[in-house]
Amino acid sequence: MKGIILAGGSGTRLRPLTGTLSKQILPVYDKPMIYYPLSVLMLAGVREILLISSRDHSEMFRTLLGDGSRLGLRIEYAEQDRPNGIAEALIIGEDFVGDDQVALVLGDNIFHGPRFSALLGDAYRELDGCALFGYRVSDPQRYAVGETDRAGRLLSLEEKPAKPKSNLAVTGLYMYGNDVLKIARTLAPSARGELEITDVNKVYLAQGRARLTELGRGFAWLDMGTHDSLLTAGQYVQLVEQRQGEWIACVEEVALNRGFITADQCYRLGVEMAGTAYGSYVQEIAGRGGALSPA
Repeated sequence: MKGIILAGGSGTRLRPLTGTLSKQILPVYDKPMIYYPLSVLMLAGVREILLISSRDHSEMFRTLLGDGSRLGLRIEYAEQDRPNGIAEALIIGEDFVGDDQVALVLGDNIFHGPRFSALLGDAYRELDGCALFGYRVSDPQRYAVGETDRAGRLLSLEEKPAKPKSNLAVTGLYMYGNDVLKIARTLAPSARGELEITDVNKVYLAQGRARLTELGRGFAWLDMGTHDSLLTAGQYVQLVEQRQGEWIACVEEVALNRGFITADQCYRLGVEMAGTAYGSYVQEIAGRGGALSPA
């Protein structure tokens, strides 16, 4: 499976913070926002990733992440000229995806919860068409809302409904079979001039090939599109890390645990950030993994 992170857009709701920076470069407590969706793909076992951003911001991501080899990944880059909708990421990434399945994640979403890696693995193994991930919210009118049967099969899907059939919001994480590339090519722009990911999902719904996995109690799903939500996300990460002593979206730790890098490689990455709490944590988890002390 290939992975795509959509980190485009101009972040207008976060200005002046985004006057010169990409939204996904902004800090969410102790790490850049882009680490959170990147870690999601890594937890799913994805090692080949396409990062799509605006032309103005592409170089920032290249400087931060490089080609991904330090984390045992292969990261490529593409540009979205203007925000033409989430589904356009599938068109931009067509050559990159090739004949593979694809996981698409939005660059401003945080996912955190128990057994998340196992949940992602189950969705991948059972993938036959489209796998969505739902989260119960108190204000479903703001989201795409899914209705499912007891087996998780999607029964209906509505975009920002006035009278929602459920309170299960569709999150910014999607898994698709390779036929999604053809489906994306057939889309017509919506009334707001964008290629809508909900229209892609409705094709699978009509075929009876769409499933929605609920992210249950004890799980957190946060987006970071406003100043308030960015602050809330940072406070959540701070609370969990300080209370539990385990970092959220530490990409070095995920790479180590997934076997993408060795403990010694992980330790060296931590040494490069010596003097920071984050760097100390990376060295600590590398030591737990059997890293040798540096000479």
